Amino acid sequence: MFLDRDGTVARDVPYCSRVEDFELLPMVPEAVRLLNESGFSVILVTNQSGIARGYFDEQTLSSIHEKMNRDLAESGARLDAVYVCPHHPDDDCPCRKPRPGLIFQAAEEMGIELSRSFVIGDHARDILAGKVAGCRTVLVTTGPDGGDMGNDSVVADFVADTLYEAAEFVCREAAPESDAIRQVKRSGRPVS
Repeated sequence: MFLDRDGTVARDVPYCSRVEDFELLPMVPEAVRLLNESGFSVILVTNQSGIARGYFDEQTLSSIHEKMNRDLAESGARLDAVYVCPHHPDDDCPCRKPRPGLIFQAAEEMGIELSRSFVIGDHARDILAGKVAGCRTVLVTTGPDGGDMGNDSVVADFVADTLYEAAEFVCREAAPESDAIRQVKRSGRPVS
């Protein structure tokens, strides 16, 4: 499960450079906890070109992400990993969404099967990165554009008004598989 940050998990503050300006969106901790409890690895994948632009440094970004993790933990939720592209859009790097470099890196490092994964984001670049990586995609309308991707050639598999609604969709879509996995874990043997 891959989540975008700004506009999806947190309020979109352009080039958020102060810890005190970082704020989770409503129902985000509950959504992440639902995904955790359903057995998904929850990975944040975010473009943060403010580093390359000189608006903030990696230590500031780390402090912001520490606050994010504390805020999630207060509700019993957790991210399994955070992957960041710090590059400027002009750098043409393969890890900056809409390119799927960070998704591929996370999948390799964490043993994730992309064809069984979802990417949730508020922008066309998130959906395109997910599609190119071979994931299913969910567009949330919580970002500043309200779900308007501005590109008719990129279509998400599902559109949700909140991250919680997106998480419910993902859990429903993966339910038969999740039930089988839970049964294997309980019994210790394959399900026939």
